[in-house]
Amino acid sequence: QVQLVESGGGLVQPGGSLRLSCAASGSIFSINDMRWYRQPPGKEREPVARITSGGSTLYADSVKGRFTISRDNAKNTVYLQMNGLKPEDTAVYYCNADKSWGKGTLVTVSS
Repeated sequence: QVQLVESGGGLVQPGGSLRLSCAASGSIFSINDMRWYRQPPGKEREPVARITSGGSTLYADSVKGRFTISRDNAKNTVYLQMNGLKPEDTAVYYCNADKSWGKGTLVTVSS
């Protein structure tokens, strides 16, 4: 079992930046891909970005060029650097590894 804890959410103005972190603990040896998802208000949860154990990345079209996913295997942590934030990026952001999910962190983009 893997435990995931997200942090770094908050209120930011359009055009601003935030960096989310996801700290993993437990059976971390079993972790391969790590993913960020988000759930906007009143909408379904959607994938945002993925990073493999080897560092390959994949992004949703809506965030490509603005968001960057990275991981620090020594710290068992994955990051999501979000630049050029838009109001439509407002959502609860969740970290995922295999069948494990964090509780989420809220990102609100508003002036």
